[in-house]
Amino acid sequence: MDITELITQERIVCDGEVASKKRVMEALSELLAKGEAGLTARPIFDSLIGRERLGSTGLGHGVALPHGRFSQSQRAVGAFLKLKKGVDFDAIDRQPVDLIFGLLVPDHYTDEHLKILAHLAEMFSNKAFCQHLRESESDRALFELLANWKPAVIDLP
Repeated sequence: MDITELITQERIVCDGEVASKKRVMEALSELLAKGEAGLTARPIFDSLIGRERLGSTGLGHGVALPHGRFSQSQRAVGAFLKLKKGVDFDAIDRQPVDLIFGLLVPDHYTDEHLKILAHLAEMFSNKAFCQHLRESESDRALFELLANWKPAVIDLP
């Protein structure tokens, strides 16, 4: 999967300053709507919050993958937010979250939705990769890291 099919540099924020999970969701909603004809932040926010009510998308280790379905979207769209200071996200390890990848998928995406989430979960489970993201100092540097990440290749005997 090529992450640049989901995300553009304009939908990345480095060192965002938000103080709560709700504010993170609002910021992500605005980013997800940016550059996408026909998408507006409020219904995206409602979709993300609706999914979050089913259970936290905080994966642990400072990472969250909020996601939602949206009938007005014709393709999957992503946004990334790196916070200066982590926020409580009800993550499974109870640690503050500072790396957030938001995902919006069309209603008709079923298998694709799961494949994208699996790819993102693998990406953000890489501790060294997450550390590089945390050390980045610009939207551009974050975009380059996200765009160039490749899954580990397993050598079989």
